[in-house]
Order: sequence, then C-alpha cells, then structure tokens
Amino acid sequence: MRSSSFSKIGAVCVLLALSACATPPSHINNVCAVFDQNDGWFDNWQSAAERTQQKYGIPVPVLMATVRKESGFKSNARPPRTKLLGFIPWKHVSTATGFSQALDGTWSQYQRETGNWAARRTKFADAVDFVGWYHSKTSDTYGVARNDTYNLYLAYYLGWTAYGRGNRGDAGVQGYARATDKMARDYAQQLSECGN
Repeated sequence: MRSSSFSKIGAVCVLLALSACATPPSHINNVCAVFDQNDGWFDNWQSAAERTQQKYGIPVPVLMATVRKESGFKSNARPPRTKLLGFIPWKHVSTATGFSQALDGTWSQYQRETGNWAARRTKFADAVDFVGWYHSKTSDTYGVARNDTYNLYLAYYLGWTAYGRGNRGDAGVQGYARATDKMARDYAQQLSECGN
C-alpha cells in the first residue's frame, strides 16, 4: 500500500516538474493556439486568464497581449546582461523576470497586497494575476479604462511613478504600446472565433 502511495506521489511530482519547464507556445500571435497548447489539468492558461479577468475586470485579451509583449510567453524570460570589459557576460540590466517581467520590488508589493506569498513569476497563473493586479491599480489610480491597452501598457512599461508624472515614453515605447494594443484587438477577434 505504501509503495502505491509513493508511486502516485512520484507521478504527481513528475507532472508538476514537467509543467514547470514547459516550452513556450509555438503560435504566440494566436491566442486560441496559446490556450490550446496550455490547457492541462494543473496549468490551464485560459482558466487562469479568465479568473484574473473576473477578479480585476481587465479583459483577457489585454492580459494576454501584455504577457505576450513582455515575455513572448517564456517562463524564464530575462532582460539582457551587461558586458564587463565589453565582452564578459555580467549582471542583468534589471531584476525583471518571468512571464510578466515583474521587477523584484513590484513583485514583492504584489505579494504583500494580495497575500499571495507563494506566487512565482515563472508560473503563468501567478504572472497573469500580477498583470491584472497591476493594470487594475493603474486604472484605479490614474483613471485609465480597464480596456485601454495602450495606456495600461505605457504605465506597465514605464512604472507608476513615471506615468503619474506625465511621462509617456519615447517613440519606441509608444510603438511597443501600440503593438500591444493591436495584439489585444487581434486576440479579442480570435477569442470570438475560438472553437467555431
């Protein structure tokens, strides 16, 4: 009986380990394909995104477009490293990591305010919840509509302090925000056709 219990526990551990190192979706510009590739029992991305939408009022396409722009749906995404002496890989340019590219300090604030101390930036459900939390706070603080992907993304990229001072970034940052807005609109159209 004990060996049967241990084998079941072992199987669950293997499944959890495999889900933790899953490869990113192969068709990241199609949200239906992204959800189809990640519809497991332990790690269902569509359910996680829909729960976040219900919790914070941020539409699924906005959430998914933000994650897509930040990390390309790679759980281990990191910013580039600086170079020591021009060629030796050194420190990363920021502490951003994971699906949401959340910085250490902002992630800690999220954990404190939500009580989600076990949250990990490399777990999609936690990362999309973080994005929903961040966009919701942007909306509440600065009056940005919850479906205004362009301004939500600007605040996400620049940070609340800069956005609150009226900083809207340079042409490159505004281009990122426009691309994220377009992706959200594309995702919304795709979602309306999923399964049809």
